[in-house]
Amino acid sequence: MYEIHFDEEAIKFLENLDLKIKKRIFDKILSINKNPFFYLERLTGHGLYKLRIGKYRVICSIENKIVIILLIGLRKNIYNKL
Repeated sequence: MYEIHFDEEAIKFLENLDLKIKKRIFDKILSINKNPFFYLERLTGHGLYKLRIGKYRVICSIENKIVIILLIGLRKNIYNKL
């Protein structure tokens, strides 16, 4: 099992979302703790991974059985923050 940690910026984005969308994103993130490589796609050139949830993207890194959620945002804006 992998541990999941959230960065402050990811938490701030989640706090501003509607409850229904927040629950959908959070449930999907929690589902990756058994085998994150099944759900995540590698981002080329960054050493990071992305998780697609509708029009939202979750950017994370994996280090020593810990998944660190770095950014959460709309797909049209999220890649500009990298």
